[in-house]
Amino acid sequence: MSRLENRRKRRAERHAAAALIMPPEGVPLSLEIAGVGVRLTAQITDILITLGFAIAILVFLGISGLTAPSTLVPLGALLFFIIRIPYYILCEIAWNGQTIGKRLMKIKVISHTGGPLTTHSLVMRNIMKEAEVFLPGTLVLTLQQDTSIASAISFLWVVMAFTIPLTNPYRMRLGDMLAGTHVVHLPEPILLSDLAREGSKPAVAGRPEFTFLSHQLDHYGRFELQTLESFLRAQKQGATPQNHRRNKETLSAIVQRIRKKIGYADAIPKAEHQAFLRAFYNAQRAYLEQRQLFGDRRSDKHFSNTDEPE
Repeated sequence: MSRLENRRKRRAERHAAAALIMPPEGVPLSLEIAGVGVRLTAQITDILITLGFAIAILVFLGISGLTAPSTLVPLGALLFFIIRIPYYILCEIAWNGQTIGKRLMKIKVISHTGGPLTTHSLVMRNIMKEAEVFLPGTLVLTLQQDTSIASAISFLWVVMAFTIPLTNPYRMRLGDMLAGTHVVHLPEPILLSDLAREGSKPAVAGRPEFTFLSHQLDHYGRFELQTLESFLRAQKQGATPQNHRRNKETLSAIVQRIRKKIGYADAIPKAEHQAFLRAFYNAQRAYLEQRQLFGDRRSDKHFSNTDEPE
C-alpha cells in the first residue's frame, strides 16, 4: 500500500471517529473523538500526579513519626482516594472539562448534546470512575490468594469497564453514558487572516452597515469565532443545488440566534444575512484580538478569562 493510500485511510478513519455536535447556536460542529489510547495516557498522567501527592504526604507523616510503619499501606490507599476524587472533579470544573492529563494530551470532556458542561455531569462521571476502575482495581491488587473468586470478579468487572468504550462510536464509558458526556480532541482555534481581509470590503451603495457595541461582542470567544469562520468559508465555496435550501435555512437560524444572544434589535432582511455574519465576524475578531493584547485570552463563551498555553 502506497504512502498516499495510507494517508487517505487514516484520514477516513479519523473522519469516521468524528462526533457531530449541535450546540445551542445552531452551527453543527464535527469534533474528533478521543481514542482509548490517548485517554488512557491522560488517565495514567493524572494517576501519577495524585499518587505523587499521596506519597509526599505519606512520607511527611512517616518522617514526622505521626504514623506507624504498619499503617503506611492502608493510610496511603486512603490518601490516594481522598486526593483523587476532588482532583478530577475540581480540575474539570475549573478547566471546562480538562484535568492536567487531558490538557497535556489536548483532549477535553464535552456535553453529548452540545450544551455547557454542568457540575452534576462532571461529578457523576468521576464518581462512576471509582466504581468502574479504581475500586475493583484496588480489590484485585489487595485481595489475598484465598479470595480468588472475589479477585476474578473484580478483574472481570475492570475488563468490562475497559471494553465498553470500544463498543460504541463515541468511546463513552459507563460514567459518560450516565452523565451525558464524551471526550474529544481539542480543535485548534486558528483564525486565518485572509477571511477577515476578504470581509473588509467597502460598503456597497444601498447596503446597510452593521455596527456592534462592545457589550454585544462580549458573548463569544475564539472557539465560536473559529466555528463561524468555518461556516463562512463553506458558504463561500458554494453548495450543490440539493443543499442550497438547507444552507439558507441554517444561515437564517444562525443569524437569528446571534441577534437574540447579543441583543441586536434591528431586523435583518434575508438578503443581508451573509453580510451580517461577515460584519459580525470581523467585529468579533477585532474585539478578541484587542482584548488579547491586554492579556484576556477568551477561549470560548463559557470561560472568558481562561489562560491557555499557546
